[in-house]
Amino acid sequence: MTTRQPTKVNLLIERGVRILAPETVEIGEDVNPERISPDRVTIYPGCRIYGDDTLVAAGAVLGFEGPATVVNCQVGPEVQLKGGFFQGASFLARSSMGSGAHVREGCLLEEQAGGAHSVGLKQTILFPFVTLGSLINFCDCLMAGGTSRKDHSEVGSSYIHFNFTPNGDKATASLIGDVPRGVMLNQPPIFLGGQGGIVGPLRVGFGVVVGAGTILRKDVPEDGKLILGAGTAARKVDHCPGLYRAVRRRTENNFHYIANLIALRHWYREVRSLFLGGDFFGKELHRGAIAKIDSGIAERVKRLTALAEKLPRSLEICERQPGGEEASRLREQKQELHRARHQLEDIFLRAREQEAGGEARDRFLAAVERRRKATGGSYIEVIQALSPENSAEGTRWLQEVVEAVTAECLAVIPSFRG
Repeated sequence: MTTRQPTKVNLLIERGVRILAPETVEIGEDVNPERISPDRVTIYPGCRIYGDDTLVAAGAVLGFEGPATVVNCQVGPEVQLKGGFFQGASFLARSSMGSGAHVREGCLLEEQAGGAHSVGLKQTILFPFVTLGSLINFCDCLMAGGTSRKDHSEVGSSYIHFNFTPNGDKATASLIGDVPRGVMLNQPPIFLGGQGGIVGPLRVGFGVVVGAGTILRKDVPEDGKLILGAGTAARKVDHCPGLYRAVRRRTENNFHYIANLIALRHWYREVRSLFLGGDFFGKELHRGAIAKIDSGIAERVKRLTALAEKLPRSLEICERQPGGEEASRLREQKQELHRARHQLEDIFLRAREQEAGGEARDRFLAAVERRRKATGGSYIEVIQALSPENSAEGTRWLQEVVEAVTAECLAVIPSFRG
């Protein structure tokens, strides 16, 4: 008589994983048990775990508030995914999501970031401490700001990032805060009031407070502003599908967003690697996080290219309309953006891989390494313990990356100047 081989669930239990009601838990055949830590990991009833890229680090808790489905996610130390569906996302230490979450590809939640119940995310990056309320759709965003769990950027409940236009494009990612200053964990928090929204693509500065119920339709790049109001009053105008009446601001905001993601990739390669590279789980978290940043860059480039490919149609529509002679500058902008679309793709790909920062980067990295070796502190402790001069130098390095990428992009679209 042959002995029946233990299931993946039994293997995990034997290794020390705490699985409640194991008969209700499903572990896919493609899951590698070695990628699920036996150290204080708890899996509650009804959970399902799939994917050969799934990683669950020490102290993680899955499904406390309701069944959780986890597919090819990297779940860091002491992360809590309390219920919902999670696929292709990375969660760094002590981040969390409440029940009813729907977190899809390209999401990266850094330390202690998270959301309450019924939050939908896709291609979203939340810096440490950023907190989302309940009943939120917050796809295609990067949000930074705040210095601790008591001083954090926050999005109020029932908030929406509007990321799909009437013309059917999604070149609409919004930058709420920025990477060069945000990674220093020393900026004032941003507050987006509940039952409001952002019509992407927008840029919002640090310390901005947007009142409840406000629909933000214009950039607020300045820091420390209070925005109140219900948004645009209802009005009726002709709608012509496929016609773009302006492209410059949208395109430039896309340049800035992609350039910030490229700066964040440099940060992960040079700085985060010092803190996430210690053991197998740390290295895999680091690899997964960079993969999410790469996914974000690829997604934004794809969406920008798709927008550019629609512009000849926009020009044709305008010429057929009564009085359809477009302003010379707008017509030139559309033509140049369409012609330059593949050149822009090359710029982003090259910038993603090349070295950048020079002496400012080297001095900053040396300061981080000295502080890390002297204190043995965590990522957050070391970054927040840097002197203002060191932090400013790190910001200067990353800002040089952003400005170099955006300048190269603008150089191939001369009509955007002025």
